[in-house]
Amino acid sequence: MQTTVQAGTNSKIMWKVETYLNIWDYIVLVLLFAISSGIGLFFAIRDRKKAKTSDYLMGGRNMHAVPVAFSATTGFLSAIAIIATPAEFYRYGTMYLYYVITYFLNAIICSSIYVPLFYRLGVNSTYEYLEMRFDRRVRLLVSAIFILQQVMYCALVIYAPALALNAVTGLDLWTAILMTGVVCTFYTTTGGLRAVIWTDVFQFTVMLAGFLAIIVRGCYLVGGAKNMWKIAERGGRIDFNHFDFDPRVRHSFWTMIVGGTIHWAGRYGTTHTSVQRYLCCKTETHAKAALYLNFLGIIAIDVLAGLAGITMYAYYAECDPYTAGWVTSSDQLTPYLVMDILSKFPGLPGLFVCSALSGSLSTISSGLNAMAAVALEDFIKPYKRLSSRVTLLLSKMLVVLFGAACIATVVLAANLGEIFQAAASVNAVVLGPSLALFTMGWGFPWINSWGAMVGMTSGVMGASWCLVGKQIHPPLEQYARRLELVTVACEMGNMTAFNSTTVASLNTTTLSYDLGTNTTAFETQMRHPIAEFYAMSYTLYGVFGFIVNIVVAHVVSVFTGFQRPRDLPKGVTIAFFDLAIFRWTPERIRKVLRFGIDYEDPMRGRKKKPTLDVDRGDNNWDESNVAFKPNDEEQT
Repeated sequence: MQTTVQAGTNSKIMWKVETYLNIWDYIVLVLLFAISSGIGLFFAIRDRKKAKTSDYLMGGRNMHAVPVAFSATTGFLSAIAIIATPAEFYRYGTMYLYYVITYFLNAIICSSIYVPLFYRLGVNSTYEYLEMRFDRRVRLLVSAIFILQQVMYCALVIYAPALALNAVTGLDLWTAILMTGVVCTFYTTTGGLRAVIWTDVFQFTVMLAGFLAIIVRGCYLVGGAKNMWKIAERGGRIDFNHFDFDPRVRHSFWTMIVGGTIHWAGRYGTTHTSVQRYLCCKTETHAKAALYLNFLGIIAIDVLAGLAGITMYAYYAECDPYTAGWVTSSDQLTPYLVMDILSKFPGLPGLFVCSALSGSLSTISSGLNAMAAVALEDFIKPYKRLSSRVTLLLSKMLVVLFGAACIATVVLAANLGEIFQAAASVNAVVLGPSLALFTMGWGFPWINSWGAMVGMTSGVMGASWCLVGKQIHPPLEQYARRLELVTVACEMGNMTAFNSTTVASLNTTTLSYDLGTNTTAFETQMRHPIAEFYAMSYTLYGVFGFIVNIVVAHVVSVFTGFQRPRDLPKGVTIAFFDLAIFRWTPERIRKVLRFGIDYEDPMRGRKKKPTLDVDRGDNNWDESNVAFKPNDEEQT
């Protein structure tokens, strides 16, 4: 511990944690990098004679559901879940947990619609579907947007653990950034998707261990789990009671459910990073099982992150390090807590840093592999015939190129504010419009390619407009509902002594917290009218982009001529109202809602998966194998 003394008659002692790692922590870090790199080398050596891009980019299409589920979980949660999500609970309370409901909703949506759609078409790139449904221009547009979004998001994910290392160890920020980016690029380049998936499985266990270390030690220091919960409850952190319909409220039940459903459906239903996961499964049943197991994994991580956050609040209930100036960003709170409560145990702070790094490594590796696959399948192979070995070499070169681009983009990511909200905002700008585009693809057969292209562009621009506008006109505190943090006990001496001696009083004292309702009338009157629109919750950016895309696509299709549904290739649309949930609807109504498309086909049974010669880039798919109605697999 480091002590700072202020001179004078009213001298006060302030205690601040001295942040450093010992040799055992560094050994743990070295083991993480060594094991991750070793997995990549293992698959590179084992598969060295298989010079196929199907093995490198698609895992050979024979992966089991369990490792794929672990990979998808770690690939999407990243270091943001490890570092920023506990800080979210610490500052804003438990409203974020309403996201759990959307996980169940999207497991049903994606397994009923998107897994069958993409799996039975046998596409190599998610955006290959868009060319089947619309045309190549739409495919290239969305592929380019996806790559740009992934580069930006991966940059945020690289920055998060680098920030943790910088705050905890004093390690130079850019040294940490380069170390994370280079190791991840190495094992992704050498081992391909198989290495990415099995490394994710290892890293998932490390993430769980990091959270458990914080929760167990923190609960012990505040007098047990029951006392931890009571302190958090009296500090206003246990709060599920906001059902406002106001879209400006940062987290309410409705903004979380509506925004979360669009966000996660867009992420798991349309991005190649996720679609690539269940396309590499050996059967469609394995793909669906991986999806459900993945959502259970995300729920587990979110619950653990929430418990870590409220444990952190219970420990710092009367002495907030951020308000006291001991950390410069709320995103440094979690690593600061780790050094405060785990520094006595050699290796445990290193375990937490490994936990954060594991989340980042998994997300970045998934993103790099997906970007390489999209660039190869959408921008190169349609225009250039390549041999298998040249294609494999080019795939590896693309991984290295995108890895370098992500590292370079960190400069921009470092200026986006809080990591948690920045990451969600960057994703929402693309995911909402992307979900709208794919929804119109399978569910709105009259939308033409011009409508799809202009609608997608308008949706992304609309969501981006909201994001930029909020930076210019920040929302009022009353909408953020940032809970109060106090420093009254920071002058009492050692924080450990504080927590062990005053926990009883905390159990009987209700701590005040601020819901941000003290905005003055003057502040409200001085705001530009458009500022109220920009005050929209960040969770609704994707919803706004979704709506803009659909509306604009319909308007453009009206003026350029609707697509004739019956002229579309088989397999690119879905008889949505033939899903099991709508089977109660009379057949005559469901027939009208098929919009003239004949989904009945005596050859619709799929005894084997449609195959693609991925090395030659030929789309040799048989329409008789991919035309389907929902749930017909069970009827076969």
